[in-house]
Amino acid sequence: MHAVVVYESMFGNTHVIADHVAAGLGAAPGVDVTVMSVHDAVPEVITSADLLVVGGPTHVHGMSNRQSRIGAKDMAAKDDDLELDPDWEGPGLRDWFDSLVELNNCPAAAFDTRIHATALLTGQASKGIAKRLHKHGCTLVVEAESFFVDKSSHLEPDEADRATQWGRSIADAVATAQTGS
Repeated sequence: MHAVVVYESMFGNTHVIADHVAAGLGAAPGVDVTVMSVHDAVPEVITSADLLVVGGPTHVHGMSNRQSRIGAKDMAAKDDDLELDPDWEGPGLRDWFDSLVELNNCPAAAFDTRIHATALLTGQASKGIAKRLHKHGCTLVVEAESFFVDKSSHLEPDEADRATQWGRSIADAVATAQTGS
């Protein structure tokens, strides 16, 4: 099975989580994984996937938009402790989804990174990602997941390990669905 993990990342947290999700997926027998930023996720790569996992940061209660991405860039310019991810430029997930083709029942999963607080206060980009995956014909194999950052926009301890475990659970869910057990 070929899995593709697509991410949008501003400060590198979602990128790190994507890499760990991929490690969990890749630990399953017979799974090879490609991880790529949203601007590299061209239709040919996506339509060849047997599993699609998509994640992005939560901005203003949902997926990022042009204005929130500019705000994040400005935030990084003012804070010496924040660095922009090398792949931050280019389209965000909203634009990518607008150009995405029908995916014909492709198994999929959605994740986000967000501040560790109730989703009522922070929002949850993964919910919007999951809805758009479903709208494009994907079948969600696990519930959308959030990985947490602190108020300084750094991953909380153990979130990377939790992402690896979540990746493995996705592979297990797909294997179970394929065998019908």
